[in-house]
Amino acid sequence: MKILVIDGMGGGIGKAIVEHIRSEYSNIEITAVGTNTIATSAMLKAGATNAATGENALIYNCDKAECIIGVIGIAIANSMHGEISPKMAEAVSSSSAHIILVPNNKCGVTILGLAEKPIQAYVNEINRTLKNLF
Repeated sequence: MKILVIDGMGGGIGKAIVEHIRSEYSNIEITAVGTNTIATSAMLKAGATNAATGENALIYNCDKAECIIGVIGIAIANSMHGEISPKMAEAVSSSSAHIILVPNNKCGVTILGLAEKPIQAYVNEINRTLKNLF
């Protein structure tokens, strides 16, 4: 299974996602793509197999992934304070990979009907979701 984790800003959520997946799946390929070098570095230190930064890296790796994981903003143009370009959002939303989005109102999007939970609670759900998918 090839998992792509995408994050931006400080990379804290992406780091938590990579660490959580790595704790359960030691031999899985995790590619981390950051919208900036700080986010990329955080995910690489957390245990990502491969890492890259920027728009082209995100677009390229969306085609290679079987599963894409990140906050909801990765699929919305100009979110995350403008770090997600329209081309990036299109690459995520057009990918044939299964997409797991973590709700985060800091991306400027509110999803009605979801319970307010700490980000870590959503991160904890990722491995259960992966087990059901693969």
